[in-house]
Amino acid sequence: MANNKLFSDFAPQTTQEWIDKITKDLKGADFDRKLVWRTNEGFNVQPFYRLENLEGKSNLNVFPGDFPYIRGNKKDNNEWLVRQDIIVDDIKAANAKALDVLNKGVDSLGFILNWKELDKAQLTQLLDGLYLDCVEVNFEKVHNAKEIISFLKEIAAEKSVSLDKINGCVAVDPIGNFSSVGNIVENAFDYVAECINASKELPNLKVISVEAKLFNNAGSSIVEELGFALSSAVQYFTELTEKGMDAEEVASKIKFHFATSSKYFMEIAKLRSARLLWAYILKEFGVKEEACKMYIHAETSDWNKTIYDPYVNMLRTQTEAMSAVLGGLDSFTVNPFNSIYEDTTEFSERIARNQQLLLKEESHFGKIADPAAGSYYIETLTESISEEAWKLFLETEEKGGYVEAFKAGFIQETIEETARKRDMAVANRKENLLGTNQFPNFGEQMEAEIDAKLFAPIDQTMEGATCKSLKAYRGAQAFEELRYKTDQYSKDNGRVKAMMFPIGNLNMRKARAQFACNFFACAGFEVSDHNGFVSVEEGVEYVKSNGAKIVVVCSSDDEYAEYVPAINEALNGEAILVVAGAPACAEELKAKGITNFINVKSNVLETLKAYQKELGI
Repeated sequence: MANNKLFSDFAPQTTQEWIDKITKDLKGADFDRKLVWRTNEGFNVQPFYRLENLEGKSNLNVFPGDFPYIRGNKKDNNEWLVRQDIIVDDIKAANAKALDVLNKGVDSLGFILNWKELDKAQLTQLLDGLYLDCVEVNFEKVHNAKEIISFLKEIAAEKSVSLDKINGCVAVDPIGNFSSVGNIVENAFDYVAECINASKELPNLKVISVEAKLFNNAGSSIVEELGFALSSAVQYFTELTEKGMDAEEVASKIKFHFATSSKYFMEIAKLRSARLLWAYILKEFGVKEEACKMYIHAETSDWNKTIYDPYVNMLRTQTEAMSAVLGGLDSFTVNPFNSIYEDTTEFSERIARNQQLLLKEESHFGKIADPAAGSYYIETLTESISEEAWKLFLETEEKGGYVEAFKAGFIQETIEETARKRDMAVANRKENLLGTNQFPNFGEQMEAEIDAKLFAPIDQTMEGATCKSLKAYRGAQAFEELRYKTDQYSKDNGRVKAMMFPIGNLNMRKARAQFACNFFACAGFEVSDHNGFVSVEEGVEYVKSNGAKIVVVCSSDDEYAEYVPAINEALNGEAILVVAGAPACAEELKAKGITNFINVKSNVLETLKAYQKELGI
């Protein structure tokens, strides 16, 4: 039997032939405007990629575990540590929780000290029963880092644990703290050097934590998160090596702490780009290639998490965990779905743990090194993110490095501008937050009292700050505040009814009624659809008798000129009349006093705020 190539009977199609076919199917619509995605990261994404897109790309022949580590630090697997963070309010309770979760599949612990100062006895109690040579132990928001490092060495000796078996991090990050509060501690880098010197006998203990998640949760783009993180790390590197510290020793003490957003393929590419750029930066500082690996911890982003329909957060954290793991990292934390608005529960923490354990134990994500390699799309994204992040890194360095650029306001202004664009995209539903600005749960009502702080950015600016600080916030906050106002108003006044008025063309009225129901439900209004009215009189009688405060006419453009004025006259101002769509007769209708229109180009947030104001909410 002859060895025939599969599909050999089919002639290969060129990229131009594909584009020509797509353009024909677009029926005159502009290819770039319709299908090419302009990202927040500063580059375009095409609707499809082919083998030719890999031409000229470097590092395609690099193996996993080889410099510049674009394909990961490990040669034959993609293993990572499943980390759970524990807030240390009560030391005994935190220790008990740590022991419990270690028996449930966790192999990395993050103790969040919230600037609590621990003495040796307290640290001993916190670590009681933990096998320090078997589990990674991390300390975040640490007040007395140098002392904790010394206590760790003493405790390890008392437990007869070899110091080179202790893995983890005592996180010191004065640059990140500076970014959050607006002031940098005097002699901050001297203290970092002291902590590194204190950890010399602990070769696998990280000391410097580059908190890239600060940028992500302030609304930055992926390029900004990466570019500014690299600049922050380089500031540490230059400050410490100028003090005479060994370059490779400093490199071995740095950990990057990213946040992972819902941009699935972008996040895979981000971590690949991060390792690539950091490896080349370290090489320029004279670090040997085998020591140029980036140690990465990441966690799910808070920026896209929601208070309303909060179980959707589980879907977000699942895809975020997948993309981070596929991108390659050393440890990962899935924040529980309710962590942004209440104390986490045993249930929410269990779900968060199991999301990673399922990826590892059942989906085998840890078995294959860099499974994304060779993907035309992801390789192109990796290159694009690398190029744009490198440009931003160089621009920041030209301004004197991270600290000087931050003092000048460059970093804050850059991120704020991106955040403003993202906020506008959420308001216009160009960026969707499922359950919040798109497809809300119609029947959901917030019964609990909500602290107003949950609807505002987190401002940690200290008194006497020398510059503006970065403020974490969530993209859903404005919509949530809007909806919460409706919920509060409804307790005493009843829920506002927004009723659909479908009439005429069957297909058009159904489509527009569905659109309008989702639109008004975003404000927490009670939305009500109908199969369709046969006459204006029937519809007006129905909506009046049911107490509608908002009536949305849903029909075809051709029929609006006839129906809308008649409905408006019959309602006689007893409800707000809204037209679903942007009909050609809009100006004619406006001349008759009909001014409310909603369509796909509407600013949903501002439009709903205006209706709330008109209704006295």
